[in-house]
This record gives sequence, structure tokens and C-alpha cells, in this order.
Amino acid sequence: VQLQASGGGLVQAGDSLRLSCVASVRTFSSYAMGWFRQAPGKEREFIAAITWSGSAYYGDSVKGRFTISRDNAKNTVYLQMSSLKPEDTAVYYCAAAYSRSGVAVRSARTYDYWGQGTLVTVSS
Repeated sequence: VQLQASGGGLVQAGDSLRLSCVASVRTFSSYAMGWFRQAPGKEREFIAAITWSGSAYYGDSVKGRFTISRDNAKNTVYLQMSSLKPEDTAVYYCAAAYSRSGVAVRSARTYDYWGQGTLVTVSS
């Protein structure tokens, strides 16, 4: 499984941005997909996940501002980010885990495959 994340860039505080992650796998609909981020000097942080059944989970720092969705026909998971803050600046990674569900999708250890990351920079 290969994951290709895109959509990062430089935005101002309060702006919106949408990240995409395309998976090269035939059974995309069977995978839980997650987004994590890592800022310089900080640990990897859970942002959002969506299970194969469509259940969504969010990290406390982004709840109400970010929305995760998936398009199984396009093998793509999206992360719509709104009301961006300077503290959202990080490299964002997408990840895939086969047939996983429940709160386990909040943990990075659940995921078998990781994308290369896309940088989001939010200026104040």
C-alpha cells in the first residue's frame, strides 16, 4: 500500500485548507484511514480518523474545526481544515490500517502504512 498526501501549503490564521491522501490499494474501502501531524520538537499527534464503516474520530485540538471524509471510488481520504491557527503548523501524515475500527484508530500504532507527509504552515 502506498499513500500520497498532498494539499499542504502556507496559509494565514483563520484560513481553510484541504488535504488529500490517495491510496494505491484495491480494497481501500476496507481500510481505516487516519491523519496525524508532527510539529518540530513535538511528538506525533492524532488528528482524525475514519473507519471503513465511516465512523469518524477527532483529536481534541481540532474537534469542531477539522473534518475527515473519504471517497472510496477515488481511493482518497480528505482532511478539511478550517479556522486554522499558527499552532496547527506541522507536517501532516496520512496512514492506513486494514479493517480496524473503534477507538484503536486514534493510536499511531494501529496503522500499518504511512504517507510521506505534507507541510502545513499557518502564519499569524
